[in-house]
Amino acid sequence: MGWCSVPSSAPSSSSTSVRRSCSARSSRSCRRRGVDDVAALVTTAVLSLALALRRVAPGLALGIAWVGAVVQMATMQTAGMADLFISGVLYTTSVYGTRRIRIAGLVSAIVGSVVAGTYMGFRIYGVPGVGGPETLNEAVQYGAMLFVVVLAVLLLPWLAGLAVRARRSARMSREAQLLAERDAARADRNVAIEQERVRIARDMHDIVAHSLAVVIAQADGARYALRADPAVADEALDTIGSTARRALGDVRELLGALRHEQGTAPTPDVDDIERLVGQMRDVGLEVQVEREGDPSTLPTTTQLAVYRIVQESLTNAYKHGAPGSTVRARLTYRPDTVEIDVVNRRSEDDRPGPGTGHGLVGMRERATMSGGSMTAGPRGDDFAVAVRMPAQPSTGQMPRNTIPTR
Repeated sequence: MGWCSVPSSAPSSSSTSVRRSCSARSSRSCRRRGVDDVAALVTTAVLSLALALRRVAPGLALGIAWVGAVVQMATMQTAGMADLFISGVLYTTSVYGTRRIRIAGLVSAIVGSVVAGTYMGFRIYGVPGVGGPETLNEAVQYGAMLFVVVLAVLLLPWLAGLAVRARRSARMSREAQLLAERDAARADRNVAIEQERVRIARDMHDIVAHSLAVVIAQADGARYALRADPAVADEALDTIGSTARRALGDVRELLGALRHEQGTAPTPDVDDIERLVGQMRDVGLEVQVEREGDPSTLPTTTQLAVYRIVQESLTNAYKHGAPGSTVRARLTYRPDTVEIDVVNRRSEDDRPGPGTGHGLVGMRERATMSGGSMTAGPRGDDFAVAVRMPAQPSTGQMPRNTIPTR
């Protein structure tokens, strides 16, 4: 009994120890799997947080992604789907990050690939006999292959983000250029409109001021001559009518230009100065005109400027000069320049006559627009206007009576 009890008790003790050993290994395996699951969950949560913050703070998201990668390597986890979140973070650093963050993303893509390849090679080499390579050479080859794969996964999104950023910058540059061109065109249009207004105001002043001066003088003379000599009064009334009709035609031409229509009346030129001088003599202004040179080759704009300057000078001499004095006008036409000199005696009381003060301004503007200069002011007992302008204006207009040749 006793002999039999001994062998029967031995197997029972051995079986119990085996069962205890298996139970201990199973418990350690279960605890290990539980730790791995918690570590994987933490890694996924950290990488998800980095992906969520990538647009708000690309630099912070990149740092959090590195924290998730370190946790994954420290707990010896294998690569999972959550690692693809790092590619989204790198893409965002390239598209929306500053220059420093973009460089950090590039360095992270390269360094992360090296670290991932080294980590996986070491992990596989350190656990032989589980279906992976068992030699150091095979581990290095496996790590190098994994480095190339991870580099492609991390670097390609960064490069794609850089391309998107460049395209967006180019689009913004085109939009800014279009906006600048639109603003420049608007400014040029405003300048052109302002110049046209000034031109119309200047022409209107020259036409109206001269015509009204002639009309007023003839009307005053007609009033006194009506009883003494009706024929003189009729002649004065004829002058008033012709002057008013001519002024009306000039005003209509200006209004047509204001409406962007082609004027029907011809533009005054230097040949009309003789008629202008005759009108001023009719109202009692003595005018002596000296001419030198041939004005026939002058462009239309230059001839118009010469006519208007002489017209305004004679009108000012009539309104502000000494009554009964002689006005001396000298016109010099040279191949390259045109000179205008008008001198009249100042009134004895030296008081300015009626006027708006725009006449001298208009003459100076005409001379300046033609590329010339003008001086006007007292010269002893006289008042002198001197204008010098090029024969060919800066606009490059062809002279009259010329045909271009090749």
